[in-house]
Amino acid sequence: MTSNAEQIEYWNGPVGERWAKLQETIDASLAEISAAVMKFADPRPRERVLDIGCGAGTTTYALAKAVGNEGSVTGVDISEPMLAVARARGRGVNFRKSDAAVHLFHATHDLVFSRFGVMFFDDPARAFANIKKAIKPHGRLAFVCWRDVKENLWASTPIAAAHDLVPPQPPADPYAPGPYAFADSERLIGFLGKAGYRDIRVEALDTVVNLGATPDDAATQALNIGPLARAATGLDDATRDRIRAVVSEAVAQYQTPAGITPPAACWLVRAKT
Repeated sequence: MTSNAEQIEYWNGPVGERWAKLQETIDASLAEISAAVMKFADPRPRERVLDIGCGAGTTTYALAKAVGNEGSVTGVDISEPMLAVARARGRGVNFRKSDAAVHLFHATHDLVFSRFGVMFFDDPARAFANIKKAIKPHGRLAFVCWRDVKENLWASTPIAAAHDLVPPQPPADPYAPGPYAFADSERLIGFLGKAGYRDIRVEALDTVVNLGATPDDAATQALNIGPLARAATGLDDATRDRIRAVVSEAVAQYQTPAGITPPAACWLVRAKT
C-alpha cells in the first residue's frame, strides 16, 4: 500500500462519491478561488500541464482551454468516483488514477498545477520531491491551499454554530494530512525548499466561498462538505435538522446579492524547478 493509503480509502468511499455527486455545487462554491489560482498559475498556449488532485476535472478542462490544441493536460487524482465524473464531462484531456506522492513521473511538464489537491500527503517534502520529477528544467509549480480554518469562516462558522449538537471533536493536529495542513506558510516554504524547489513565492488570497443562494442552501452544503460534514457523520435525521436550523441562522449574516458568501482565506503558491 502507498504512504497515502488512508487518503486513498477515504476518497474512494462515501466521501468521494458524495463529492462526485456535488460537482456542480462545489464548482460554484469555488468559482472565485478557481479564477484567482488560474490567473496566478498563468498556463500558456502549447504548454504541457499536470493537474494534481484534479477531482471532477473542472480545473483540468480550464487548463486545457488555456493551453489550446497544441498543448496537453493530464489530470491526476486518487478518487475513482470523481475521475468518473471528470471523464464523462468532455474530451481532449487525459485522466489518470494515481497517487502523485509515489507515481513514476517523467520531466515532461511545463507546469504542475493544483486547486486544493496537495494538502493530503503523509510526507509533504517527499511527495513534492516526487512531483518535481514531473516538471521540466525551469518549469513551474503553482497551487492554492487553505490557510487556517479560523480564517475560513465558510468552514468555521457552521461547525461553531452546531458545536452543542455534534459529538466532541478530538483536537486537530495542524500538520496532519487534511484541508488545512499547509496553513503555516513558513512550514510550507520549508518543505518546498527541502524538496528542491527555488524562487518559492507565497501570497495571501482573501476571497469568498459561495455556499448557495439562501441560508438553508448554505446549511445543507455545510452538512455535505467541510468540518461540519465530518463531525455530523452518522447523526440521526432529527439532529441533522436541528443542526440545519442553527447553521442557517448563523450564516444568514453572510447574505449578499450573489448568495451566502462567507470569507475564505488561502495561500497562492508558486515555485520553479
